[in-house]
Amino acid sequence: MDGLPEGVENPGKAATPAHSRRIDVATLSDALMRPVQETLIRAQSPDAIITDMHFAWNAAIADELGVPCVAFSAIGAFSSLAMRHVVDAVVEGADAVDVPGSGGAWAIHLGGKWGGRREIARTELPEFLRSQDYSTSNKFHSLQAACFGLAVNTSLDLEQRYCEMYEREGYVKRAYFLGPLSPRGAEDDDHAAAGDSPCIDWLDSKPDRSVVYLCFGTLTQVSEAQLDELALGLEASGKPFLWVVRAAEGWEGRVGNRGSLLTAWAPQTAILGHLAVGAFVTHCGWNSVLETVAAGVPVLTWPMVFEQFITERLLTEVLRIGERLWPHGAGRRSTRYQEHEVVPAQDVARALSTFMRPGGAGDAARDRVIDLAAKSRAAMAEGGSSHRDLCRLVDDLVAAKLARGAPLEGRPPAARAGSIPVPTSRV
Repeated sequence: MDGLPEGVENPGKAATPAHSRRIDVATLSDALMRPVQETLIRAQSPDAIITDMHFAWNAAIADELGVPCVAFSAIGAFSSLAMRHVVDAVVEGADAVDVPGSGGAWAIHLGGKWGGRREIARTELPEFLRSQDYSTSNKFHSLQAACFGLAVNTSLDLEQRYCEMYEREGYVKRAYFLGPLSPRGAEDDDHAAAGDSPCIDWLDSKPDRSVVYLCFGTLTQVSEAQLDELALGLEASGKPFLWVVRAAEGWEGRVGNRGSLLTAWAPQTAILGHLAVGAFVTHCGWNSVLETVAAGVPVLTWPMVFEQFITERLLTEVLRIGERLWPHGAGRRSTRYQEHEVVPAQDVARALSTFMRPGGAGDAARDRVIDLAAKSRAAMAEGGSSHRDLCRLVDDLVAAKLARGAPLEGRPPAARAGSIPVPTSRV
């Protein structure tokens, strides 16, 4: 693609924000992406299409084929619906207020349906909300409303209040909550790969719940100044740590065996599942959230981009399975890393030491996340809420096929669009 260096084929390979933006633009491009996808879809003669939210054109393809289209949301209900609420609030001119002492910045306040006051500074909102360019979000919302249903990678036990809003508010025709989607095979691969990883051997040498694990995902841009302060803070905390970081020049020898640096792929589910890990410093990416909940590990939050600052509110204010690493009011945070004030080393050290202190906030958060871990496993087990929703999705798709006169075996005859039955009730 023009403007991208050779070998930069996905966001994880992007070295700069500009490269990431070009990949995002390409991903959303009807002209670039639809022809290949449509050719593949039509060649398969599908009975249904399940599409990522980014590929909104698949709803039109499904309509032409006369088959149902289910949109899939890879992020949770709280963050998705909060962003929708913010769009509505700004468009209507409501709930946007000046924040005293913030130099003209403003915040969005989410009302009672969100379980209390949730304040989000403008600098912490995703870029499309900050720029008030709602073309993409409007496309997503139209897709959700038009599709046969919406499948979300979450569970009722984790986000029930917000899951129920989808149908109650009329945003979708049907909603299915299928998470946490961490396939057993993927977990087994992670653990198998971890068996050869030096980081697991290193964790084996540490006491239970003593290690701080840090990982900010594959898409995060962190300034050199911030990396230096974070390294110094980890050193000053006195806590054992395992840090996934792209480059670690000059830091390896400063803490000896108390710290371990991973500059390559990290077997995250295996790391989080290790008894030595006592806390996870996370960017609040949704996959990491689901993985730490499944492992029963409390979090210190350090959001960076996209909807992560919103997800942070779910973790720290709603579920209460962790705390902000940098307290509210300590400094300016932003989805643009150039605007984000550098978190000082002493603040990093203080947060880690306080959270990991026996009998402190970390232990209370751990009790809550361990309870959620049990509920997460139950949701995915046979008869659990996510398992029931998966069965309901299959049943609804089968019913849709029968309703348009297609046999359950063999290639379906040409169908007339719009012959899909009304939603079934939730069991």
